[in-house]
Amino acid sequence: MKTRGLTRSCRIVFVSLVICSICTVNGDYCKVNLCHNGGTCVTGIGEDPFFCICAEGFAGDTCNATENGPCNPNPCKSDGTCEVISNSRRGDVFNEYVCKCQPGFEGAHCHINVNDCANQPCKNGGLCRDLDGDYTCHCPSPYVGKQCQLRCTSLLGMEEGGIVESQISASSVHSGILGLQHWGPELARLNNQGLVNAWSSAPQDKNPWIEVNMQKKMHLTGIITQGASRMGTAEFVKAFKVASSFDGKSYTVYRADGQRRDKVFVGNTDNDGTKTNMFDLPIVAQYIRIIPVVCCKACTLRMELVGCELNVHSSTIGCTDQLGMKSRLISDVQLTASSSFRTWGIDAFTWYPFYARLDKQGKTNAWAAANNNRSEWLQLDLEKPKRITGIITQGAKDFGVVQFVSAFKIAYSDDGQSWSIVKDQITRTDKIFQGNIDNNTHKKNLFEPPFFARFVRFLPWEWHERITVRMELLGCDD
Repeated sequence: MKTRGLTRSCRIVFVSLVICSICTVNGDYCKVNLCHNGGTCVTGIGEDPFFCICAEGFAGDTCNATENGPCNPNPCKSDGTCEVISNSRRGDVFNEYVCKCQPGFEGAHCHINVNDCANQPCKNGGLCRDLDGDYTCHCPSPYVGKQCQLRCTSLLGMEEGGIVESQISASSVHSGILGLQHWGPELARLNNQGLVNAWSSAPQDKNPWIEVNMQKKMHLTGIITQGASRMGTAEFVKAFKVASSFDGKSYTVYRADGQRRDKVFVGNTDNDGTKTNMFDLPIVAQYIRIIPVVCCKACTLRMELVGCELNVHSSTIGCTDQLGMKSRLISDVQLTASSSFRTWGIDAFTWYPFYARLDKQGKTNAWAAANNNRSEWLQLDLEKPKRITGIITQGAKDFGVVQFVSAFKIAYSDDGQSWSIVKDQITRTDKIFQGNIDNNTHKKNLFEPPFFARFVRFLPWEWHERITVRMELLGCDD
């Protein structure tokens, strides 16, 4: 006999194996009973594909839990799950139960914390500390990651301009020769050239510092410092401290692991040589502040920061080498374009695709498209597939006119015929990358996740004055 009209609000009472319904019904019994421990399976009730009416003493979506008995209260520790494995349908008889343990725990009641450091999961000299059901690795610079498996050694943009002037500040500035020379913090770039080519604090500044706002949390694994020369006299920072902050208000001075005193780093010994200091443990921060402790003649500094993105895809960390546009490892014949612009129509002023090299100098020092439309492209043939993790772009000037690409897409291909466009991971639509805002500043974009390809195309989407770009690709061979 088929009973109809069961609803989720029904209360079914089992008495001597006779089912007594105390409400009207409009459901059907399941063809296959999906309910355990004598439960009754019903379909056609509410939005769920089936509903279990459990025998007394049992509960849960499939009657696999108990309202009372050995699993109530739960005897399993460390968030283990208790399951009754008795075949009895009586709510007051239980033959046995089993605890299903969370990862990192074992034992009949999940009461034993497994030593997750026993298998030595930390690589590259990382120190493992066991946690409840997990472990953590203290990684030495320049390694980061869950197991210290990722090398974090990218140059973060002081020398090449990826860190813009507005991100750099200082406690004071030295103004020499009656105030005509301004040794501002924006000049503190490694290997900066010129008569005034570094940051120098004011002579009366007793607590000088220079700071970089990375604009987001970063892994910082080291710093490269350099002095400078003023009026033929060498000036440099001989020793310094490093402080970091998440908000630019509250700072923590770096200390070596386990030490109570601030770490004092050894700096430079002349005006032009470089000194690299790696932090014992990477710093995670948005603001990084260099605090000179001992200076020669004056606290004068050029520098570069070493590290990597904090939340970047793991396959990007350690794979951000410049692939050869600036260094010319990518040859001229590997660069092609949809068209090339000629200033005033003169062949000598042609903006060829092989001019699109980061920081290239000269009258015609970039690629410029003949037409300003979205069908134009610049293509790189890497000659073999490589992992591509990012791009640095830069604009240029055409006889004083500032030109740059302010937004672009990236396409890639294995054969140069069939192309895929990098997608936004959330919207799954074509990713539009933010480009440049002037003719000279570097803009770095990372691809998350990276892609493998032999051919890469730069697709201009928005521009100022004319489609014009200098660039560098980032990645590695594998």
